[in-house]
Amino acid sequence: MGAITKRVIKQIVNDKRTIVLIIVAPMLILTLMSLLLGTTNYTPKIVVDKSAIAPPIYRAIEKQDVTIVDKKVAKDFDAKAYFENHKDVDAILYISPSETKITMYEADSKSQQAMKEIQKAFASLNPKAEIKTDFIIGNSDETFFDSLGYVFLGIISFFLIFIVSGMALVRERNAGTLERMLMTPVKRGGVVAGYTLGYGLFAILQGIILVVFSIYVLGMSCAGDVAWVVLIMLLLSICAVSFGELISVFANTEFQVVQLIPIAIIPQIFFSGLIPLDLIPYHLGNLGYIMPVFYGCTAIKNVMRLGLGFSAIWPYILALLGYIVVLSILNMLALKKYRKL
Repeated sequence: MGAITKRVIKQIVNDKRTIVLIIVAPMLILTLMSLLLGTTNYTPKIVVDKSAIAPPIYRAIEKQDVTIVDKKVAKDFDAKAYFENHKDVDAILYISPSETKITMYEADSKSQQAMKEIQKAFASLNPKAEIKTDFIIGNSDETFFDSLGYVFLGIISFFLIFIVSGMALVRERNAGTLERMLMTPVKRGGVVAGYTLGYGLFAILQGIILVVFSIYVLGMSCAGDVAWVVLIMLLLSICAVSFGELISVFANTEFQVVQLIPIAIIPQIFFSGLIPLDLIPYHLGNLGYIMPVFYGCTAIKNVMRLGLGFSAIWPYILALLGYIVVLSILNMLALKKYRKL
């Protein structure tokens, strides 16, 4: 037993990836979670009609951690159009003799923070005050799956395809298949394209099945055209294949592909849309713009949650296509070291 223990310890000590996975990776992930899920310095912006509310209420709202926009808000106020033209506004407060209502665009962290500050203001004057809430997109009865299902749709697809393609290419290399193939006149571009298309076909099949199953079996709502969701999932899946191929270059075994997940995949989950980027402190939200999952999940959200079409999602589609092209070029360059002249 002692000999086995020493052998295991020696193997781990000699494997730098395992050391990083056991010690460094958890520290990095916990640090990232602390930054993303901890206290934020974000100040919600709310629209208040100063002329329509009592001065004590307005003063109570002023004391809260909010930025107030003074604007006339009537009963027929077009909140949806206002939110779409003022994306920095988180809530609209409407007060009349018959009701007090907070209107928010969607149930995200920013709107929840705005609602909390308004409720604190009213509670300081009347703890039993009744305040209605309304959402332009969705409603307060939505489950977590209903409001953020689109995020998991993109993450699950990307993660699984990444694992399959990364491990498969390592297996091909260890079996000598890749080296023998590169000894033939086949160009590196043809090798990369062949692997990408081969695994990409199954990725495409997975994407279609996931979309159909989520919408028509699990009942996930889709306000826009399902065809656009399928297209985005296809591009995200192909991007995952290319990313898995590139990551496999840095792994000698299938287990080492798994070891790279905390660095290659988990950070992308945090920047996929689970947390609004402008809530993340120290401008770390800008890191989301270099991660393919962000573009895929944001495009899916625009279709499924907002009901938007091509005019709204084309920049994200272009970004995914750009990732596929760049990753394919990097994969071709990486294959140089396996080609025996």
